[in-house]
Amino acid sequence: MNQYILSIDQGTTSSRAILFDSEASIISTGQQEFTQFFPDDGWVEHDAEEIWTTTLDSCKLAINNAGIQAQDIACIGITNQRETTIVWDRESGKPIHRAIVWQDRRTAKFCETLRDQGLEETIQEKTGLLLDPYFSASKLAWILDSIPGAREKAEDGKLAFGTVDCFLLWKLTQGKSHCTDATNASRTMLFNISSQQWDEDLLTLFNIPLSILPEVKDCAADFGVCDAEILGSEIPITGVIGDQQAAAFGQCCFESGMTKSTYGTGCFLLMNTGAEMIKSSNRLLSTVAYRLNGETSYAVEGSIFMAGATMQWVRDGLQIIKDASESESLAEQCSDDLKVFLVPAFTGLGAPYWDTEARAAIYGMTRDTGKKEIVTAALMSVVYQTKDLVNAINSDGGKLESLRVDGGMVKNNYVLQKMADLLDCEVYRPRITETTALGAAYMAGLHIGVFESLESLSSKWQLERTFSPEKNEQWREQQYKGWEKAIERTRS
Repeated sequence: MNQYILSIDQGTTSSRAILFDSEASIISTGQQEFTQFFPDDGWVEHDAEEIWTTTLDSCKLAINNAGIQAQDIACIGITNQRETTIVWDRESGKPIHRAIVWQDRRTAKFCETLRDQGLEETIQEKTGLLLDPYFSASKLAWILDSIPGAREKAEDGKLAFGTVDCFLLWKLTQGKSHCTDATNASRTMLFNISSQQWDEDLLTLFNIPLSILPEVKDCAADFGVCDAEILGSEIPITGVIGDQQAAAFGQCCFESGMTKSTYGTGCFLLMNTGAEMIKSSNRLLSTVAYRLNGETSYAVEGSIFMAGATMQWVRDGLQIIKDASESESLAEQCSDDLKVFLVPAFTGLGAPYWDTEARAAIYGMTRDTGKKEIVTAALMSVVYQTKDLVNAINSDGGKLESLRVDGGMVKNNYVLQKMADLLDCEVYRPRITETTALGAAYMAGLHIGVFESLESLSSKWQLERTFSPEKNEQWREQQYKGWEKAIERTRS
């Protein structure tokens, strides 16, 4: 039996494909960046066709780099940027509008109107989500209301909606599969995470016809077959899972209380809560961690909009560094008595504030402030925001014992040491930090028997380095108090 697994990791700034073997070792990769569109203040869009072509090219590159043929691949797993909303014509397969990205804030006033009507509690009860433009429902409603003729076509069953995973499935199967999984469905604000069904009340509220929605499956399931014309051979698609849930799965956070935090474009902290769905009193999200064999595991999640994207701004916007890798040595030149604070509210603030109107600011600068202080403040903004999320989880009754981290930023030792210092817990960096792609590979491999069980996957997790707290309580209180003042000023 072919034992290679092709994992598609479609992210916010690039599309990647990684080939894994049956021991979950990386064999080869392919990656391509794609265009970011900012047509108005707070608007963020992608060209869905460009997402598809960069994904396809990345898959071909990974296969070529491995020196194998498509027929050597046992299955495909897909993980994706969540909430990003695509609507396409069922007959032509062409999107009727650019994809509206999860970061997009154009529907903020619409969400505010619904909130003013007292609907947030009902929505949170059903979906585990807060009423925010972040999620797909208001984006989908905007497309149907803004594109001439779209709503009529949707009512006639001529349009299809999907998150990015769903669109890629449609393309890979040449229109035969219009499906998603429970994790991606749980981020649309149209899916009842208790009943695990599209919710009729929410469809009515957002004026969304049921016919436009995909079928919802387990994360490990038969999602269709990649057409032979696409990669050169038919390949079953047997795993789909949203990117943050995939990272938690790749980190083997299978038991209640286990927590991971991913540092990519944004930062996303997930704590597994098992079969229990916990409703947060501190504006965190309840979500589906994964669904296997019809059984749902839940998680509580905190989302930060700007993590790696903040460093991208420092590099490309301010142009004070040429590469993000320079930031570690610059930060190490700074005193540990940090007095400059950068609040990266470029598109508002995520959890636990959910402030769509806040905008980025830097505080505490003097004539002595230079490149290294601003770079350090940008790095530390990620650490402080993680502390915000952990505080919220603790207030909801959770208890963070340790933190497993992954994503591009975790190569930075300074960030992880300060994380351990501020959170006062051990931070674990695994040997494989491509845990998002790994999680999708695990899902796909589980379904066809390449991997036997969750227990067998747990045995594969390998630690690369532990970061232990080195600072005292006085330092923690002083630094976090400075951050809280900066947040207060930004929000007011």
